Amino acid sequence: MAFIDVIKDRARQDKKTIVLPETKDKRTLIAAAQVIKEGVADIIMVGVEEKILDGANWLDVDLSGVKIIEPSKTPKLEEYVELLYETRKNKGMTMEKAREILLNDWLTFGVIMVKAKDADGMVAGACHATADVLRPSLQILKTAPGTKLVSGFFILDVPNCEYGENGTFLFADCGLNQDPTAEELAAIADSSAKSFRNLVGAKPVIAMLSHSSKGSAKHPLVDKVVEATRIAHEQYPHLTLDGELQTDAALVPSIGASKAPGSEVAGHANVLLFPNLDCGNIGYKLVQRLAKAEAYGPMLQGIARPVNDLSRGCSAQDIVGVIALTAVQAQLV
Repeated sequence: MAFIDVIKDRARQDKKTIVLPETKDKRTLIAAAQVIKEGVADIIMVGVEEKILDGANWLDVDLSGVKIIEPSKTPKLEEYVELLYETRKNKGMTMEKAREILLNDWLTFGVIMVKAKDADGMVAGACHATADVLRPSLQILKTAPGTKLVSGFFILDVPNCEYGENGTFLFADCGLNQDPTAEELAAIADSSAKSFRNLVGAKPVIAMLSHSSKGSAKHPLVDKVVEATRIAHEQYPHLTLDGELQTDAALVPSIGASKAPGSEVAGHANVLLFPNLDCGNIGYKLVQRLAKAEAYGPMLQGIARPVNDLSRGCSAQDIVGVIALTAVQAQLV
């Protein structure tokens, strides 16, 4: 069974409610209909009901099982205004400003629904930048207890692949932190281990990637990964983690044994930590396009309640997958 089918089965066992604010995007409408049809989650769509249903009719998709909330008409508007005001009043929020935001910014409206526990999670980003999704999420939901920073990851499911966890990998950070420090890389490794275990259900084996393996190159970029590995071993001793490793040393047992003899990670990694956002973003897209992998994300880890981003190049099927993953994350909150 494919990884995402396992996730969908898990989502069905304890169905959660996911809010979708990007209802002007046809991919979102198609995905919502499929999620309802497959019974993966309950769906709330934020927007003007008439326009949403017109779009569904034009696309010939059935949204009869979807709950649609129009911000200006919901009886909970004043409750949400009060909640946003109370959450942000120390930052200068007023009741009037809170009402204006909720009536016009459907991303923030969706996050407030999650804050109010009227939805279990939110998925957006098909037509918004990551920063637009992340900003209200951090401002309103805050970071999860014990989390040093929020980071992004992708789950990649590579067909006919002998590496990783039967071809399934977690790549981080591919969508958020541009140039993490050594300490931040170590923190991302810890968050990624939790995400991999929770979503894939297997032991995370973490490679801190570099263009060098165990001192084969000298450069400040290598030094950062070496230091990140040291910090991770010190602060998160429970992790199965090693670095610095080149990608082939991390994945291929024979090469790992040659380049990093004695490493319990080399040749067996299923969680790949990239030294910066350039490497991570380029890497996941190469695997997605050239290896024909299914790529789900960028998922966000470290927020108090599940909110997940999408690539603006995503398909409706990608959105369905991220909704299923978000539902599973919500089961674990």
